[in-house]
Amino acid sequence: MHLGIFGFFALWSPLFIITILFMTAVYFLITVKWRSSFKESEPLTIKQASYFLISMILLYAIKGSPVEVMSTMLFSVHMTQMATLYLVFTPVLLLGIPSWVWKSVIELPVIKSIFRVATKPLIALVSFNIVFSVYHIPAVFDNVRTDVTLHGLFTFILFILAVFMWWPLLNPANSKNDLHGLKKIGYILGSAVLLTPACGLIIFAENPLYATYYDPKEWLKALALCVPTNTLSGLSLSGPELFTSMSLEHDQQLGGVIMKIIQEIVFGVVLASLFFQWYKKDQAEAAHSFQNYESAGLADPKPVE
Repeated sequence: MHLGIFGFFALWSPLFIITILFMTAVYFLITVKWRSSFKESEPLTIKQASYFLISMILLYAIKGSPVEVMSTMLFSVHMTQMATLYLVFTPVLLLGIPSWVWKSVIELPVIKSIFRVATKPLIALVSFNIVFSVYHIPAVFDNVRTDVTLHGLFTFILFILAVFMWWPLLNPANSKNDLHGLKKIGYILGSAVLLTPACGLIIFAENPLYATYYDPKEWLKALALCVPTNTLSGLSLSGPELFTSMSLEHDQQLGGVIMKIIQEIVFGVVLASLFFQWYKKDQAEAAHSFQNYESAGLADPKPVE
């Protein structure tokens, strides 16, 4: 069966497109037109604008496109969606917002106190991974996926915790809760380790874990969160097997593997970036030291011919 039966509005979310266009307009108004209203503001760079636009495209691709409906059919698509949202979209968004905008936000009285505690490396690392693991406990998952309020609440909480988790690594506002040197590598490795048990339980489970994928009634409740009720009432659907030939067990295992692979790729890119930064820094320091050495007249004299 083809996804087209759910209609244009369910698959392409025009209202979500409008929301993203609105957020993009506000972003450029703040960073360009209204920039003079902020203290210590700086001109928006092409790099920052590019990161933000990429983040908006990613957000629509994972939450506004047919991927949202497909995530109710295939657990593997759901895990791809989760990994992209929290491990790719979040850091790209953080890099796209100028530091002076971040400072204006996190210096607000209540937010300042929250950020000071929540972005401490150990707290940020543990809190995201614990809530992410709790979310994928079958009883919690099935309730969240079938209740629009819980679904929105958990999505928002995980996003905020993902921001806190990425903050010490990226430090977009040059805050005190920053990591240096080998601590960044330890932080990345710690995150990889903490996410492994949840992925492992999903990968090696012998039976389907989530009723929203194997129970037709629960599946329809989950589907109702992204497909209008009047559209569903006119359809005769028995379960997600109508849209895929993959078994529930294989789909579930694939979901856990995809989550882990995306995490490893993202953190691998971050590690490569760190090593490149360290290399450039070492080269710059070596060149600077040589210039000082040479200016002091201590450089090796030229050999006498």
